[in-house]
This record gives sequence, C-alpha cells and structure tokens, in this order.
Amino acid sequence: MASHRRPKQSNPRYTGVITATAAAAVALSTQTASADPLPDPNKKGVKAQVDRLYEQATQATEKYNGAKEKADELKKQVATLQDTAARKQGELNELRDRIGTVAAGQYRSGGLDPAIQLFLSEDPDTYLEKASALDRVGERQSAVLQQFLSQQRALQQQRKEASQKLGDLDAAQKELGKRKKEIQGKLGEAQRLLNTLSAKERARINEEEDRANRASARVDLGNEASASQRAAAAFAAAKSRVGMPYVWGASGPSSFDCSGLTSWAFRQAGVTIPRTSQAQANAGTRINSLSALKPGDLILMRSDLSHVGFYAGNGQILHAPKPGAQVRYESIARSGMPFMWGVRIG
Repeated sequence: MASHRRPKQSNPRYTGVITATAAAAVALSTQTASADPLPDPNKKGVKAQVDRLYEQATQATEKYNGAKEKADELKKQVATLQDTAARKQGELNELRDRIGTVAAGQYRSGGLDPAIQLFLSEDPDTYLEKASALDRVGERQSAVLQQFLSQQRALQQQRKEASQKLGDLDAAQKELGKRKKEIQGKLGEAQRLLNTLSAKERARINEEEDRANRASARVDLGNEASASQRAAAAFAAAKSRVGMPYVWGASGPSSFDCSGLTSWAFRQAGVTIPRTSQAQANAGTRINSLSALKPGDLILMRSDLSHVGFYAGNGQILHAPKPGAQVRYESIARSGMPFMWGVRIG
C-alpha cells in the first residue's frame, strides 16, 4: 500500500547556511579573479635560468676578451714583420741593382767577373765556397755578395715568420667569432625566456635591477685607506663610471664589462694591466683574505676567475656585474659569486 506521508520539508536555518556559503564562495572566487594572480613557481625557474645564462655569457665574454687581446697583439706583430720585410726587400733591390750595373758593364767589355757569375748562379752558396777557396773573388765584390746573400736569407726568414703569425691570427680570429656567437646565443636565449613572462613579471624583474643600481648611491664605504696611490687613482676612476651600462667586450669609457672596467680604470692611473680577469688574477700581489683587502684592490670571483671588480671597502665590490646591469656597488656576500682572492697592484 502506497505511503501518503507528506514529504519532509527542509530546515530553513540549514538552507540559509548553504545559501550564505555559496554566496561567499561566489564572492571569494570573484575577488580572487580580480586580484593579482599568485606567483607562478615556474617563473622563479625562468629567472634562475636567465641569471645562469647571463653568468655563462660573462664567462664567454672573458674568453672573447682573451682571444681579442691575442688577435690585436698578433696584428701588431704581423704589421711589424711585414714592414721589416718590405724594408729589407727595398735594400735587397738596391743591392741587386748595384750588382746588375756591374754585370752589364763587364758584359759590354767582353766578360763576366767570377763574382758576377756567382750572383747569377743557381746555387750561389756553393759557388761562393768554391770561389773563396780558389781566391777567385775580389775582397770587395765578395763582401757585397755576402751582404746580398745575408739580406736575402733575412728576408726569407721575415716572410716565414709573417706567414706563421698570419696563421696564428687567423686561428685567433676564428676563436673570436666562436666566442661572439656563443655570447650572442646565451643572451638571445635569455631574452627568449624573458619573453615568456608577462609584461608585469618582466617589469618586476626590471624594477629589482633598478633598485640594485639605485642602491649604489647609498652605499657606506667606510673610511679605509686605499692600498696604494695608484690603486686609489684607479679606484677613483672606476667610481666615476658608476651608472654606466654593462656591455660585453666593452672597455670604456661609456660602457664596460667586468675586466674592461678594471683595466680602463688602471689605465687612467697610468698603469697597464692585462685585459682579462684570469690574467688580472696574477697581475700583482695576491691577497687571500677578505679582511686584508683595501679599497682599490682587485677582487677575483668564481672558481674559473671569470669575474673581477674593485674592493670598495666595508664588504662592498664596485664592478660591472652582468648584462642588463650598470656599474655599481654591491655587497660581496650578496653578489651570488664566491670570492677567490684579491690582487694588490702598485
């Protein structure tokens, strides 16, 4: 028999709770949608990858600087050798003309002196030995021919050395091209990753970099005395470049990479130091302790010595840190690069 019981009515208080909860949920979801999105943990990974690519680009930059320094030196050597060879060729031509004039005169008079035959022979060295042994060549003519042969050998040696240097220069220029391509590839990949971020996220990264650059103006350097007069002059020159942009391969005066800043600053102090951070690591007296550093000392960073800057006092480094940054002061402890040692110059 079918039941005729009335259906159970809902509890008004329970219904009110459900309705209020649903309304709150809708309101919360609406509020969440309109607020800034929560940080995506993957975006931190993008920033870390970009930083790593910038580090690799600065490492490649120091290798580029080394190859460029070598190529520039080889260019000077090749130019010197070629100039010397050209001068020797001119002297040889004059000597040849003198001997040729004598030969022409003797030919018109009916014969050639043995000394002239020596000059015209296919193997003058062998002929000279025979002629000297037989005392058939006059002392004066023999001296002229000896001079000619000596200059001819010197010219051949100069040309050989120039050819070898040209080969070395070609290899150095190929290395330059390789490093340049590597740097551009790292920077291009970093930009590609940055482009995956939203405009707001990129703006946040730029703001962080701007804050780090602006913080340079508020650095307390203390009152430590500089390591030497030359170091003080170099450090003063570097301080005048604060705010200048980092550009790979640049050595001033309006843009710098890390070793470009230090080498430029010391040039202003009348001191020439090597161009690369690795070479600068051995350019003076090594200081192994951070506590022993004085303003103007160089600071070598990273295990491969691929970064260098000036100790600025009070635990600070003055350097050109990376692409997208400016020459600035920064805490050594917060730079993200391990300290290896310092170098005192002058």
